[in-house]
Amino acid sequence: MSQSALLPLSMTARSDTGRVRAHNEDAVFCDAGKGLAILADGMGGHQGGAVAANLLIEQLSASLARADFRKSGVETTLALHIEAAHQEIRKVSMKNPALKGMGSTLVAGIFITESLWLAHVGDSRCYLWRDNRLTQLTRDHSLVQESLDQGLLTLEDARFFPFRNILVRAMGVEGVAQPTINRYDIRLGDLYLFSSDGLHEMLEAAEIARVLRQNAYLPEIASALIDAANIQGGEDNVSVILARVENQTQRKFHKIRRKPRRARTF
Repeated sequence: MSQSALLPLSMTARSDTGRVRAHNEDAVFCDAGKGLAILADGMGGHQGGAVAANLLIEQLSASLARADFRKSGVETTLALHIEAAHQEIRKVSMKNPALKGMGSTLVAGIFITESLWLAHVGDSRCYLWRDNRLTQLTRDHSLVQESLDQGLLTLEDARFFPFRNILVRAMGVEGVAQPTINRYDIRLGDLYLFSSDGLHEMLEAAEIARVLRQNAYLPEIASALIDAANIQGGEDNVSVILARVENQTQRKFHKIRRKPRRARTF
């Protein structure tokens, strides 16, 4: 992957089973050096969901790390690699009756030079925290979101909609993948949050913003977000990836924070 003049990135990822589910069907991958962040939320029962999410992460992280985006452009190349991963999930599903119908959501970010290329399928999300303001960059591929868009539901109705978990797009399910792909300019100080619905179904945007505002160190933010979701019930697996575009002052501060503490002697 060509990443000429990539702005300095720091990343962290964490995934938690939550308080209700017995197994974790989410999967996460991040590599600051390659500018890659990928999150998947599997579905299709414990076995199928976990297989689909992990297969998606393995396929996409490996292929995107090798991709040359200069040949066909970032959007086309990204779509081709997502489609290949989509077909691999379908192939594995069709070969094994126990995995029939398995699928996954996807949200993937590729940081190249001064841009973020963002692709998503399903209801896993990416948010931007900039200038003390939280903005949702992705739009859910879900029945509840379509109903909102068509004016069939109000925001208040949507909170209690009985089919909130029904997706209209998913990886590995339909004949072809249908990712939404967009490009965003990135700035020094930007913080990007990738999340499974186990986070944003438990926490309102204001609560997510509060956690981001009160914490600076990425691993602490990740832990605080997951803890907050679990305190609210932890009804699903909850996964987060955090990616920050850091200036030199931030990099120096966080490098100091990462140094191991020495034991005190008395």
